[in-house]
Amino acid sequence: MQEINDEYDQSDEDLSDLLQELRILLQGSQVLTAFLIILPFNQLFDKLNDFEKYIYLATFLCAITCLVLFTAPATHHRLVRPLINRVDFKHLATRLMIIGLIPLSLALVFVVQLVVSQVVSFEASFVIAGIFALGLLITWWIYPLLNRNRY
Repeated sequence: MQEINDEYDQSDEDLSDLLQELRILLQGSQVLTAFLIILPFNQLFDKLNDFEKYIYLATFLCAITCLVLFTAPATHHRLVRPLINRVDFKHLATRLMIIGLIPLSLALVFVVQLVVSQVVSFEASFVIAGIFALGLLITWWIYPLLNRNRY
């Protein structure tokens, strides 16, 4: 009986951690998406070349996709309430969050490319976005995966 309670307590703690992580990710992705939503209505948007408009569109779609994936656990929780199996729900929410990190990663790289293209130069934007992508890949993906048994 104690094992069941320990597993349930651990599941509650894990779920609480997951919710805190989602709150952080949601705020950042919501702000990014909000700025991307208003960008086409700016007078200077028409000055973007076709490639930059495609980058914008990819950025916007990635930002919206990560928002859908980050909010899916809350929607799921509300629709199936009360939760019968918190452990399975935590696994589902974790998968959705990790999958959501992929389009968020892409959106961040694309937005760096788009901004640098306007501020510095079209050519420099690829170099700087590439360096940013490498840093993001290392800090968000490679380092945590290599050290996941360490923490």
